[in-house]
Amino acid sequence: MTDPRYTPLVQSLPASVPFVGPETQERARGTPFAARLGANESLFGPSPKAIAAMQAETAEIWKYGDAESHDLRTALAAHHGVGPEHFVVGEGIDGLLGYLVRLLVAEGDAVVTSEGAYPTFNYHVAGFGGVLHKVDYVEDREDPATLFAKAAEVGAKLVYLANPDNPMGSWHSGQAIADALETLPEGTLLVLDEAYVEFAPEGTAAPVGADDPRVIRMRTFSKAYGMAGARVGYAIAAPGLISAFNKVRNHFGMNRFAQAGALAALRDQDWLAHVQAQVATARDRIAAIARDNGLTTLPSATNFVAVDCGGDGPFAKAVLDALVDQGVFVRMPFAAPQNRCIRVSCGRPEDLNAFAAALPVALDRARG
Repeated sequence: MTDPRYTPLVQSLPASVPFVGPETQERARGTPFAARLGANESLFGPSPKAIAAMQAETAEIWKYGDAESHDLRTALAAHHGVGPEHFVVGEGIDGLLGYLVRLLVAEGDAVVTSEGAYPTFNYHVAGFGGVLHKVDYVEDREDPATLFAKAAEVGAKLVYLANPDNPMGSWHSGQAIADALETLPEGTLLVLDEAYVEFAPEGTAAPVGADDPRVIRMRTFSKAYGMAGARVGYAIAAPGLISAFNKVRNHFGMNRFAQAGALAALRDQDWLAHVQAQVATARDRIAAIARDNGLTTLPSATNFVAVDCGGDGPFAKAVLDALVDQGVFVRMPFAAPQNRCIRVSCGRPEDLNAFAAALPVALDRARG
């Protein structure tokens, strides 16, 4: 018997995934986590109306989902005040990033991102043979000026920028990003990941027209809308680019449950406001827990907080490992100097109580 004849590109890639999921870690530990504070999910859950809408679809699950996500795209268009031709719906932002890279990046094409920024984007670029060029964060923020200068230097087809940022929770004003577009090189597309923008201060969303051919904006129902398990993301861009997704996307990738739930969630803005308030309260609580242990936190415009452990990367990793040993799942940035921090998702009082109890023990172990 012979092995499949993999392409040279595939043969060159590691068999790895960008993140080790909490379930994988739980299987390795042999026990579930007491507090799941590492994946930036919404522990406050989705709208009850979204749950009801998904339950109502149960009897219809024998049908494929609408290949055009027509109702959801129409509702998104009304919500954003532009036509439905500006929207494509896909299997989370991760799925849409994969389609976008497939559309634009051939082997050897240059792509720019920040060292330590969202690794799933990098994973897709590598998978299609793109060449990643990375720049450093500036004061714990992704820096548009540095990114765009590197894009001009290497002739990048894509440049990735998250606003607000993961993993640091930092952000720029939307106007600052719009102004920086004047220096984006001709022929470079800005991938503006706004997964966390519903948690951010007013004015964080970039005032960029949906017809602007320089930008594609990514949004999700995984964060503020509390539907990470449903995998619903959408992109906003000029109609020509949106139409091009039909050349490569999985047309029946969106299941009926997910479409119905996202539509109901979008219509329940009262629940969104409730979650936003709960997240703000949790951010304050995480900052207080950090202060009680002699640590500082970074300002956050997301549903997580970066806690500065006061040392280097290995020290922060020791703190993280000690938290995990106590059943508290958190993550940390993987690039210096941001890896001096651990990243703690906003949670319910009982989740943060578990974190508060485990943190001093974890710090003692890391210092000892």
